[in-house]
Order: sequence, then structure tokens, then C-alpha cells
Amino acid sequence: MAIPPAQVDVLVWGGGTGGVAAALQAARGGATVVLLTPGPWLGGMVSAAGVCAPDGNELTPWQTGLWGAFLRELQRREPEGLDHNWVSCFGYRPATAETLLREWCSAEPLLHWSPGARVTGAHRQGRRLTALDVEVAGEAQRIQLQVVIDGSDRGDLLPICGASYRQGWEAQELWQEPSAPLQERLDQDSFFAKHPLQSPTWVVMGQLADEAGAGTMPGPPAASPATLPPPFKQADQAFGLERTISYGRLPGGLVMLNWPLHGNDWHGHGLELLEREAADGPIGAAMQAHSLAFADALEQASEGWLKPAACFPTAGELGASAVSGPSPLAMMPYWREGRRLVGNTVVLEQHLLPLGGGESQGPLPWDGTGALEAVAVGNYANDHHYPGPDWPLAAKSIRWGGRWSGTPFTVPYRALLSADFDNLLAADKGFSVSHMANGATRLQPLILNIGQAAGAAAALAVQRGVPPCDLPVRELHERLIHDPLAPAAVLPLWDTPWHAADWAARQLLLLESPDLLQGDGQLQRRAARANDPRAGAAEFGEAAWRGTVHADGQGGFLFSTGSTAWPLITLEPGLNCWLQDLERPTTTTLVGCLNPWGPWLRASRLAGD
Repeated sequence: MAIPPAQVDVLVWGGGTGGVAAALQAARGGATVVLLTPGPWLGGMVSAAGVCAPDGNELTPWQTGLWGAFLRELQRREPEGLDHNWVSCFGYRPATAETLLREWCSAEPLLHWSPGARVTGAHRQGRRLTALDVEVAGEAQRIQLQVVIDGSDRGDLLPICGASYRQGWEAQELWQEPSAPLQERLDQDSFFAKHPLQSPTWVVMGQLADEAGAGTMPGPPAASPATLPPPFKQADQAFGLERTISYGRLPGGLVMLNWPLHGNDWHGHGLELLEREAADGPIGAAMQAHSLAFADALEQASEGWLKPAACFPTAGELGASAVSGPSPLAMMPYWREGRRLVGNTVVLEQHLLPLGGGESQGPLPWDGTGALEAVAVGNYANDHHYPGPDWPLAAKSIRWGGRWSGTPFTVPYRALLSADFDNLLAADKGFSVSHMANGATRLQPLILNIGQAAGAAAALAVQRGVPPCDLPVRELHERLIHDPLAPAAVLPLWDTPWHAADWAARQLLLLESPDLLQGDGQLQRRAARANDPRAGAAEFGEAAWRGTVHADGQGGFLFSTGSTAWPLITLEPGLNCWLQDLERPTTTTLVGCLNPWGPWLRASRLAGD
């Protein structure tokens, strides 16, 4: 294993999704980069943790940046396509994602990746971190640096560096977040002390038996299934056994078992989950056993329709090149929450919620000079995982394209910057965000683009010879919007998909004149193509479907072909506008992909008649 260089422009610590995104983007920006990961895989949530059915940023206006580039390359590499489950419009095999990320990183000569690393100490001069002490392959080393990025799921670097951070719940009185508990309740109810963090999950992979190929769904035996044993007895009550199993179906009949309803979420520990060796010791062993027991219970109840899947390497096979193996257990837990940086601002729940008066997006963030400082767009609805009933959260969803989608929000640059150090940024879910808001900001697509923004800022700061805290955010906007490989949106525009010819121009126009943004997320100066129902992006595996479109009476749509009617959804603004204007049943030809597991026809455009 190669030892990292002793001096580097940007050092990224952590095996999170945002960490690899930050390292990749910093290297693409011309900085020398060392990426240190504790484990042998790169991708964090999107590969190593096995969370391969991403939530959030599913609409084409939000498919930008590294998330959009990642998604489209996965579509190219998965011959069956990505639409196979009902929790997400996308599903892929973990080895496909890990291979892709490794290829991207290997293509960057300025990026050095060292797996199996530890950080043992940090050095500072005033408000600057100057070096980190690390161990790689048993070798101790000090690495001098200009910029440090924490790209870990749990904010592992923050206590080592002495950076301020938050953990656990905040009272409603602190920031007036509508869904936060009052201080009196925090003080009196033991629940909050026992569950200070969102529950993690150790994902386990299953394989559906006897699948003949893409688009087939034989299902479990017709006979009544066996009752699931405790503690999983109620796991299938809400949706039934088949839907419980197919929730996270992936190409090839793989199944991601990441089930929150009496399934394999782990509720057994509190802040002990933040210990450095939590995943490798008794806590991790208990989490793994819990997930394996859940998989076994589903196998028994389905009479073998679901079996363990050989997806991940085992301990004896953990070479840096291994991207598959005999184990059904993911390489690491899916950490939903960890330490959260104390930054130069903090993202709160009300920053994610749609403004009143019919607005369909959250408020735009402004810095102290009156400039817009958004650097990434997310739209997940908000979701918290604890034992017991769902935590009640303020609504931030909207009917769009025949389905429910989260209203968009933006993350400001100052939320990535440490309040204690001028050259420390956060690139994963541990950026400066409240506990309540973390439920909407922790998802894979947004974290990829937050990592991209952190990496781009680090490279720009090195080039300009300034600390990241002094970097003009407008320079970062220009770099992200005009990125040659993964142009990234910094502001939400519902009517402008990533593939629109004037996408960049419209982002820049909104930065110059934010008053042009209408309440429905459209610019007052609309491009005709933005609302063209024939302008959707082509997708591998799509087909033309002839039938009749009509409203279902519940805010959605149906597509009828003969005696069969499929729910109809779209992720494209142009086709969404066409659907919203539909006054009566209309016969047409749609181009799209059929997902019998959703079930839905996901259409991208009209074919024309």
C-alpha cells in the first residue's frame, strides 16, 4: 500500500459519500489531494454501506452536479436500468457504484487514496490547522496541509482537531424549530437520553429466487406466509410481505434490506455509536446479528423466495481492489447522524420548509453582504428514525409529476465552514445543521453535491492563496455551474431540467436577479423548451407506450393500455406541465420505463402522434 505524500494542498478524512466527492472535486480543480479512509471502500452510503436505492433529488431539475453525473453513469453501466423498487426511482448494485467511484478517482493524477488509515492527532497555528498525524498500513506519518475536509459520516475528525460540534437533540426554544421538542420534555422524558441520534442500520443484501430477468416478479409463495418472529413481528403489517421485501429491489433481483418499520434499524445504543471503534466491536457485532436475523426471518416467512446475497468482501478478502465477495453484510453501517459541525451558520428546519403564500421551495440563504450563498440543492421531505411511532415533522412535500416529492431547499456555503478554524470544511452529513434538519439533509444525492462544493471551494482557496472562509462565494458559484464534468445547481428552479440548453444561463440569471424567482419555482423569463413535454432526456432501456392518460381522482394519473392501468409518474418538468393541464382522458404515446415493482410507468416525454 502506497504511503501518502508528506505535504499536500487538501487532506480529506473519512469514508463517507461526501468525502470521496470532495476529494474528487478538489483534484479536478487542480489541488493535490490525499483521501484517507478507515475502510477499504470509497463510497460510504452509496456503496460501502449498501444504501443503493437513493432518496431525494429524483426530479431532473435536481439531478445535477456529481449526483447527476453519478446517476447517469450508473444508468449506462446497469443493463437492466435503475428503476426496480418502490422506495426510489433508482436502484443499483453496490459493486457498480464502488467500481465507478474508483475509476473516477484513479483518473485524477493529483488524487492519492489511502484506505485502512487512522488520524491520531492534529496540529494548529492560531485558527489554522497545519498538519495531521496519521497511520497508514501501520506506518506513522505527519502530513502538512493547506485545507482539511471532514468527509466522514459521524464527524470523526472534529474532536481530533478540537473543532466545536453539536450532537443529539436541540430544544425548540433554541431556534424555534417547529418539530423540535420543548426543553421541559427533553429534561423529563428518558427517550431523548436513550436515543440522542437517529438510529443507524447495518444493511444486509438479499437475492430474490427464480427471477427470470428484468421486469419479472414471481413473488413469494401463494400460500399464507409464516408469521415473522419477534422483534420483527410487525415488520410486514403496513405493506404485506412482498412489498416489505421488494421495497429496496435492485438490478438482478438483489434486495437492499434497510427497513425502518420493526425491521433492521438499530435502536440499541446512544452516543456510544460515535466511538471510533463502534462498528468493529461489540456494537457492530450486535448490529450485524440483528440485520442477519431480520434477513433470516424474511427468508423463512417467504419460504425461500428471499435468500442471502453474496455482495461484499469478507475480512479475509479486504484488498483495496475487492468490490464483491460472499457476504450479504455491507462493509459499514448506514450512519444517519453523528457529530455536527459548529459552523459560521447553521441550517435549521425552517430553512428547509416551503415559504408561505403558495411558495414551493424554502427560503434562499443570504450572507452578511446581501449576496446569495447557496451551494447545493436538496429536496428530501424529512425523515427521522427512532424506535416507536414516527416522529411528527413539519410537512415539506408537494404533489408533482403524479407522485409526492419533497420541496427543495438550499445549503449555504457558511454551513460547511468551521467557526473555529479558517481552513476546515465539512463535506458529509456532519456539516452545520440542526438535529431536526438533519433528517432532510443526510441523503446521498445532496451529500454528493455538498462534498462537491467543499472540494471545489478547497481547490479555489488553494489557487487564490486564501483560506476557504475568505473565498468569495460567487467564485464558487461560477466554478460549480460551469464545471466541465458535473455542472452543479446552486439554486432551485423547478422548470429547468439538467439537460436544458439554457440551464447554466438560468442559474446565473437567478443569482443576478433572485427577485425573478416565482413562488412555483419558475423564472419569470421562461424558456419555451423548459415546458416542452417532448423535451425529456433519453434513457437507456426506455420504450414507447401507446395508451390513454387520465387523472386518478387523488392528484395522480393513470396510463391505460387495454384492460391494464398503470400509475403514471414523471420526473420531467415539461411532461409534468402537460399532465397538470390535462382536462380529460387523452390518448397518446409516452416514452419511458415500466417498473412493475413500483408499480408505475415512469415517462420522460411525449413521443408525438
